[in-house]
Formats: sequence, structure tokens, C-alpha cells
Amino acid sequence: MSLRCNRMPVSILTNASALAEYDLRVRLSPQGTLWQSLTRKKYVEACGKQTRIYVTSGQPDSGLAGKPQTSALVIIDRTAGGFSTWEIPRGPLWSGQRAAGSGQPTDILLERIIEDAKRERCLVLYFSPQIPLSADRFPLIASPRHIHCEATRMIDLTLPEEQLLAQMHPKGRYNISVARKHGVTVREGSADDIESFYKLLKTTGERDGFVVSQKSHYRRFLTDLEGSFILMAEYAKKPIAGLIGVRWGTTGFYYYGASSYDSRQLMAPYLLQWEAMKLCKAAGCTKYDLLGIATDPTDKNDPWAGITDFKRKFGGSVVSYPPEQMMVLRPLAYKALELKRRLFG
Repeated sequence: MSLRCNRMPVSILTNASALAEYDLRVRLSPQGTLWQSLTRKKYVEACGKQTRIYVTSGQPDSGLAGKPQTSALVIIDRTAGGFSTWEIPRGPLWSGQRAAGSGQPTDILLERIIEDAKRERCLVLYFSPQIPLSADRFPLIASPRHIHCEATRMIDLTLPEEQLLAQMHPKGRYNISVARKHGVTVREGSADDIESFYKLLKTTGERDGFVVSQKSHYRRFLTDLEGSFILMAEYAKKPIAGLIGVRWGTTGFYYYGASSYDSRQLMAPYLLQWEAMKLCKAAGCTKYDLLGIATDPTDKNDPWAGITDFKRKFGGSVVSYPPEQMMVLRPLAYKALELKRRLFG
């Protein structure tokens, strides 16, 4: 697998003007996504990881010379021993022809990334694209990770509020009204609310069986990710549920949620979602992404099974993505890293 194409160079963006042009292109592209944006790049770097943006340029005889054709934001996570793992979340992005095969912009871009990853002691490359990549062209296998969902629910925020409520499952509307009748209130908070949110999140994680990151992770999400927000639901002046989300472009995302089991009868999480939708709509968002449901609602072993029914009650349409794939570049070292993670986290 070699990159020898003088007509379509691949470069890594570094200067401010090129990055600004890239950011504009991502925001205007129909494929544009938070995970390939400069917003996400800055946040990931604040978390201590490295990033690179690879782009191909047009062919000299195409009238597109110098204009980006295909791009990928790569996240590089350094590990012990000078190794690393690389990831392309919800990318690459492309314009124009994207047929598979030697000489096509996407394949040329990925060839360059793979060459660099091999040279820089990468253990494994993770791909979670918006459309499937060709396993015939690249030696890809299924990834065991479930970081990026394979399906989500998308709510159309261009609808008037009464229609947004009308398209919900009746139980969703009912639970929102229950929270209101009980006197649950919702306010937009700040990073100062992380203490209360984190206490709720730890009990939620223990109850629902998911891993909770360190408190600093959620604080950094609010302080270093542009467009992020936190909503807190309170009853009798006591926090009983919280929601962390982010607005990017014309989409609002539900990212983290936590609630008190003792106050479950108050239905605060339903009111929180409704207030988050209204907040994003008022800010100009046209979509609200509930960010993760099971691909098969009947599969209780799906990692997203526990929250699928809750999200179903808000209506919307189901959007699907290909399963994450990976390319293992150093099999023995990768197996050792996976064993270490299973034993020690």
C-alpha cells in the first residue's frame, strides 16, 4: 500500500487560515459533523490527546487545484512504550466522486494516514465512518469498542413546539406533564454544578451498569468544548437530575444524563430532555440528536439497550451508522494493551 500520486497530494493542516477554511467547509458540508470539527479538535487537545487534520487537494487539470477534496480529523492517543492508537471518528469527509479503488481521493487519504500510523508505532487504527469503508481495499475487522453509536434518534427541531410534543410517544408527553405537575423546575447551570451532577451520575452508573469517568472529564467538557451546556432539574430546591449537551452548527446533542433513583416518580429526565430541545431550538438548531440507541430494540445485550426505550418516547427518526471497524498494525503489542486494560482499566 503506497502513496504515489503526484496529481493529488495529501497534506496535514497546520496554519490558521487553512484550519479556518477547513472549519467552514465542515460546517457547510452535508456530511459535516461535530466529531470532525475544529471545536472537537480543540476539546480533544485540552484532554491531552494529539490531533491531525489530513486533506487531499484537487487534481491540477480538474479546476479544483488546492481545494480540499477529502479530509479526516485523526485523534492520536499515546500509550506506554511510545505506542499509540489512532481514531477517525465519523470520517473521513469527502466531496465529489468517492468510488472505491486506487487513485480515488478517500483511498489516497487513508493510505497516507496508514503509512504515517505504521511509521509512528500505532497499534491500531479505529474507523467509525458515516458510510462503510471497503474491507476489500483495506484489511479492516470489526472493532470491539462501542464508543460511537450505530444508531440514534434525531428530532426535527424545525417543528413548532406543539408539533414536537405531538410527534412524541404519548408516554413521553405524559411524563413531561407529570414532572411539571410535581413542581420540578429546570435551570441552565454552569461548571459549578458539576459537583451535584457527578454525585447523581455515580449513582446512575452503579444502577444502570455503565462506567463513569473522572469528575474532571465532565468539567472539562463544559469548560473546553465550545457550545456545551448543562441543565439541572430540581425539586424542593434539591438537584434530582442533570443533562449535559452541546450545540454545534445546527445540531444539538444530548451527551450525558444523570438522575436520582429515589426521585424517579417525578419524571425529571423527561422534562430535562424537553427543555434541552427548546434550548437548542431557540439557539437556531434544526436537529436534536439523542446520541445512541440499540440497533435492535429487542436485543437486551446491546450496549445501548438500557436507554433505548427512554429515548424512543421522544419520537424522531432513526439514523443508522456502520459498525466501527479497525486495522491492527501491531498485533502482539495490541493484544498486550487490551489485556492490560481488562485487568487494570
